[in-house]
Amino acid sequence: MTHVREEILGMAGYTPGEQPQAGKFIKLNTNENPYPPSAQVTQAIRRALDSGLARYPDPLCDSFRHRAAEVLGVDPDWILCGNGSDDILTIVTRAFVAPGKKLRLPFPSYTLYHTLAQLQGAVSEAIPFRDNWSLDEKFHSHTHDLQLAFLPNPNSPSGTLLSPEEIRNVLEQLPCPLLIDEAYVDFATTDCLALVRENERLMISRTLSKSYALAGLRFGFLIAQPQVIRQLLKVKDSYNCDTLSIAGATAAIDDQRWLAENRAKVLATRERLTKALSELGFSALPSQANFVWSPHSGRPVQPLYEQLKSNRILVRYMKYEGWQDGLRISVGTDEQIDACLTLLKSMV
Repeated sequence: MTHVREEILGMAGYTPGEQPQAGKFIKLNTNENPYPPSAQVTQAIRRALDSGLARYPDPLCDSFRHRAAEVLGVDPDWILCGNGSDDILTIVTRAFVAPGKKLRLPFPSYTLYHTLAQLQGAVSEAIPFRDNWSLDEKFHSHTHDLQLAFLPNPNSPSGTLLSPEEIRNVLEQLPCPLLIDEAYVDFATTDCLALVRENERLMISRTLSKSYALAGLRFGFLIAQPQVIRQLLKVKDSYNCDTLSIAGATAAIDDQRWLAENRAKVLATRERLTKALSELGFSALPSQANFVWSPHSGRPVQPLYEQLKSNRILVRYMKYEGWQDGLRISVGTDEQIDACLTLLKSMV
């Protein structure tokens, strides 16, 4: 194909998890929340619909920024909103990484990071985790042309978490800005919000897709110091969040009681899932997210994935060069997890 950039012709592109549009499946493959969102969300969206959609939405999403600022303990000008956290990652990559320069990421982790570097005409520099999923010292080493680093925390697919002290140590040695991707942080025991106040080179991205059960709404946000936010506003699309998503997201983050109750249910099921998988011979890692990473030392797992799928249960089969392949199983309802475990017991 003529005229298309060489970087685009040569790349495979990001492959999302399976999203079947027909038939009934138990979906445990893309880390969606298995429960309905807060009732306040649908009420807010209905009110927004009643008000009409003829006008453009608020380009800054100020209603969300003000409520989120109260919840997080920052000022509204510390928050940038986006069409899911993927939009936030795109904005940050465009703002900080010049063509031909380097974007650093750990491996294995979110594969979109590599795709964003390719789209920018930049180089992705993957630093493998150690065998225990700790961060290798090479991650904070100085490299020529390094302009940005992404670090998911908790990580996917492992569900492992680095402490704020570990991340502070990385930031102090890194020569570039560091974005902590906290997509799953509401299911974890700690976060890095305090570090943003200490250092303007640290940014945090979050999403409402997982813990707020709003994957279909597409709303994410960035927390960074105001002087950083002001520059990123130049890069984002004019109206990157629509009227309905702003209304729904604002209502969602306002309902912290719903979040606490939902989190408790997910964590209880996660603990039960981890224990059951270990009893079946999987090397199920203790998770700080809403999924469990499950290699198996005694048998290949791809046939297990395929047999689950043939029985209309979707999990994520993931294989990385140099690493043992495994199943990443999202935390569903107790009934969904029971169905998955019952079938696995018949197979292993």
